[in-house]
Amino acid sequence: MKPHLRRPHDLGGLDDGPIDRNEHLHEPWEKQVDAILRLLNDKTRNILSIDELRRGIEELGPGIYEKLSYYERWIASITNLLIEKNILEIDEIGRKMAEIERRWNEDRYPPKES
Repeated sequence: MKPHLRRPHDLGGLDDGPIDRNEHLHEPWEKQVDAILRLLNDKTRNILSIDELRRGIEELGPGIYEKLSYYERWIASITNLLIEKNILEIDEIGRKMAEIERRWNEDRYPPKES
């Protein structure tokens, strides 16, 4: 029998200390990720399933899985699935990210008036 190789998400039976069960406020971007998932998964669109989301999260490599937060894993999985399904293209995402970064920098560092 092959030895069981744990994937990064497979934490069952490992000691990791106490679990913080306190409620916390979600950041606006976390709420947006949740809304995106709900829209992609609704009965009208049915673009991706929760099982696909979970598979996408489980396929994140160990370095990235441990580095990302809960909702960062969700959006990484959603992005990869939309690329896999040919709904989004990598260059399209890159262009949009560059546009958002440009606008964000302009808002933070407006040009100085002479």
